[in-house]
Amino acid sequence: MAAHYQYHRKDVGLLALRIGIGGVLFAHGAQKLFGWFGGHGLEGTGAGMEHMGFEPGKQSALAAGLGEAGGGALLALGLATPAAGAAAAGAMAGAVAVHAPAGFFAMSGGFEYPAFLGYTAAGIGLAGPGRYSLDHLTGHAVDRPWVVAVAFSVSALAAGVVLTRRAKVLESRARAAEGKADTPE
Repeated sequence: MAAHYQYHRKDVGLLALRIGIGGVLFAHGAQKLFGWFGGHGLEGTGAGMEHMGFEPGKQSALAAGLGEAGGGALLALGLATPAAGAAAAGAMAGAVAVHAPAGFFAMSGGFEYPAFLGYTAAGIGLAGPGRYSLDHLTGHAVDRPWVVAVAFSVSALAAGVVLTRRAKVLESRARAAEGKADTPE
């Protein structure tokens, strides 16, 4: 009896985590994609992303919005959980990079919050959705060990490419600004 109780308790806990983190991620992505919840939509978010070094900005906003909203919705539903967790974690890697210069704590503009979202999404993607999920109802058709490996590998690779590209954009901008500062008027 106690083992049966513990089993269901774990599944209810995973459901609560999935709904909570998935809902927050969906809302963040919907701000970027649709301008919902006080967001700026693709145009405004794209301009902001371009300013932060993510070029091209609109496509970067679309990718981040899909990773957050799509990953969040799928996490909440418990569908394609490894891919959902990997997509959300990859999107949060970009946000962590933006906030990293301000340190860790969110109250100083640091990366605490996006890191929390990314690690939690990754943890759920790795742990699996639990019994109360669409993955469970579909016989875990898209929640297989190979899906975990492929999803997290692709997400890590994509995040690495995006962040390397952003670093080059920021470096180029800094050099251009130095050149302007050195030029006599």
